[in-house]
Amino acid sequence: MSFGQFLRILRARLWAIVIVTVLCTAAATAISLLLPPKYTAETSVVVDARGGDPLQGVTAQGLLVPGYMATQVDIINSDRVARRVVTLIKLDQAPPVRDQWQEETAGRGDIRVWLANLLQRNLEVRPSRDSTVITIGFTGTDPQFAALVANGFAEAYVETNLELKVEPARQYAKWFDERTGSLRADLESSQSRLSAYQQEHGIVAADERLDVESARLQELSSQLLAVQAQRVDSHSRQAQTGTADTLPEVMQNGLIQSLKADLTRQEGARDQLAARLGRNHPELARVRAEIENLQARIATEVQRVASSIGTTTRVNDQREAEIRASLERQKQRVLELKGHRDQIAVLQRDVENAQRAYDLVTQRLAQTSLESENQQGNVVVLTPAVAPLEPSSPRVVLNIVVAAVLGLLLGIGLGLVLEMTDRRVRSAADLVDGLDLPMLGVIPGRPGTTARLAA
Repeated sequence: MSFGQFLRILRARLWAIVIVTVLCTAAATAISLLLPPKYTAETSVVVDARGGDPLQGVTAQGLLVPGYMATQVDIINSDRVARRVVTLIKLDQAPPVRDQWQEETAGRGDIRVWLANLLQRNLEVRPSRDSTVITIGFTGTDPQFAALVANGFAEAYVETNLELKVEPARQYAKWFDERTGSLRADLESSQSRLSAYQQEHGIVAADERLDVESARLQELSSQLLAVQAQRVDSHSRQAQTGTADTLPEVMQNGLIQSLKADLTRQEGARDQLAARLGRNHPELARVRAEIENLQARIATEVQRVASSIGTTTRVNDQREAEIRASLERQKQRVLELKGHRDQIAVLQRDVENAQRAYDLVTQRLAQTSLESENQQGNVVVLTPAVAPLEPSSPRVVLNIVVAAVLGLLLGIGLGLVLEMTDRRVRSAADLVDGLDLPMLGVIPGRPGTTARLAA
């Protein structure tokens, strides 16, 4: 079908096209005028993209997650937000609404759920493509009611968003509070074990006491070495060969040396007297008696010094045994203190670990408690909804224009259908195409009539 044929068909079927177009336009006009007007109130909220956690001092990362804004739209469209709107505007307490609910549901179910479903049907949520602004629109027959519900959805969304942020913190705070009690009991138990062990063994400061006992052990070791050296020296002097006169103690004894000096003088005097006097002279006898007395005293003193060396040896042996026994006892004491110190170190580590766990949980409890009491969210109302002055539907002019266009298209389609069912020859080209015969001529008709074709 050529364009010329199409135009000729439209001209021939113009009456059908006009009738269909007029009928569609009239129907759309009547319906638009009969439908009750509806009003759409819109409010907008903004999600703070720069928001962070003021308690932890970190930047919020939720907005960087893909689908974050889609999640916010789903929250607004959720039943939880819709039921909160019903509660906020007290829609379930209106007697007409309750009567309508009783009439439609016969009192079955929850009126809040029923109203939430009705509100969701007329709710429209549109997120902005290039920003974090979300537009919330509600359509109703009453402009004031539409604005009230739109603002109710915005307020309910802000509160629900805050609850979703706070509820996990409340749950954590409850759990941390329960853990705090058990960790406090563990800490007290560890401290009690440490205190009981210290009291049982009389230990206040294990490290200081161990240092004192270690110093005492070192001192006893030094004393033992010194006594051993003295014992060895005294034994060597006692066991040395030769006469006692050669002992250092004898050689260094002042009395013995003085007696020896007197003995030497007396012997010199004896020799002089023996040269001058007779053998039995009384003076010579007296000098001899004095010499014998000095020799006896010297021998007595030498014997006394030699005996003192043996006594010193025995004393050194006894002192060595006593110091060695004290040293062994001190070693056992130091080893015992080291064992106590190791046990106390274990108990102290238990106390430190329990204290560290308790402090960590207490810190987290304080933080989560603050978070659970947070009243600041990252969503604020940007533009509150106001009662619209003009209805959003029905749009009479737009509906008439659309109905006219659709009616025109429908009329054209109807004309083509009628033409297909009742084919007519509209021009010489139709005759040539339909019969496949050469055209001999065209007989013009009278004015107002169609020309006759001859083939």
